[in-house]
Amino acid sequence: MTESAASHANPNPSFWQGKKVLLTGHTGFKGSWLALWLLELGAQVTGVALEPDQSPNLFEQLDLAQRLDHRPGDIRDPDLLKQVVAATQPELVLHLAAQPLVRLSYAEPVATWQTNVMGSIHLLEALRPLEQPCTAVLITTDKVYRNNEWLYGYRENDPLGGHDPYSSSKAAAELAIASWRASFCGRGAHQTPHLHIASARAGNVIGGGDWAADRIVPDAMRALGRGESIGVRNPNATRPWQHVLEPLGGYLLLAERLHLGSAAADQQLASAFNFGPQLEANRCVRELVEESLRHWPGRWDDRSDPTSPHEANLLNLVIDKAHHQLGWAPRWPFATTVERTVSWYRRVHEGQENALRCCRDDLAAYLACRHS
Repeated sequence: MTESAASHANPNPSFWQGKKVLLTGHTGFKGSWLALWLLELGAQVTGVALEPDQSPNLFEQLDLAQRLDHRPGDIRDPDLLKQVVAATQPELVLHLAAQPLVRLSYAEPVATWQTNVMGSIHLLEALRPLEQPCTAVLITTDKVYRNNEWLYGYRENDPLGGHDPYSSSKAAAELAIASWRASFCGRGAHQTPHLHIASARAGNVIGGGDWAADRIVPDAMRALGRGESIGVRNPNATRPWQHVLEPLGGYLLLAERLHLGSAAADQQLASAFNFGPQLEANRCVRELVEESLRHWPGRWDDRSDPTSPHEANLLNLVIDKAHHQLGWAPRWPFATTVERTVSWYRRVHEGQENALRCCRDDLAAYLACRHS
């Protein structure tokens, strides 16, 4: 597939119209954005997730509880997942529910592993009794790789690892997903050939509506809204920053192509995929904050703490596979990503627009963009 074609790939509304979609984690930042996108595509969305644990939160700002089939619950409960799957008979599943914070995983390691590993297995087991074709894309993270702190990007076949409980739980989830797929997605007794399963690896997404604690962008936006200095705990850490719509578009394309694909295509697509930005978006936290201050003036200070828990300093992804097999490519460069993100928060904070209008504006701009 050519680079031009790749930059034009959008999810197909005619495919998603009326499709029964089970979305886990729909009350979180990424999940709320994805729920909105699916609703805009005309999908019938059922969501399973814990209730939001902070206020404000994007789920409530978008009034999603009134717009989809909202089923509060914990993915560590296998009976709940079995009941929801049996009742809704999903055609597509997008699994985003997780304990997503590195620093929280040090405080709650058991809950992190239970949620991220066993929650994923509970979902796959709940899908086994389905008799109609079903495609599932399970989301992990860019932090699944054994991080060597090198300049080179990680490919999907590089060794998995994980220093902290969060990263290791997601790496373990990848191993569990691959094992489950190899064990139960073939033909024969106790097999489920109608299930098609892939995983997706992305991380360090930013965008309007992330209100989580202990993340640099929401922490920065809260500080700016209060007229306070932004405290930066790791200014030299480099991350592959991307707008939240970039990987979400990749997840939708992967699910769509896998659902429509032939047996031969399934062999290629039922696997792991990286979704990351172009190399120019691999920037340190200091650059992210300083770029943000161009769009919402303020100040920041270095609050590095040498005694804080370990976090990776250098991490980026190779995205050739998604480019060639899905026609996916990132669209917004680093500067645009930061501008759209900060503008969202500032417009909402100053009462210029509500969250739904800002999200729809970003989605329309993203879909109309043809070049990164």
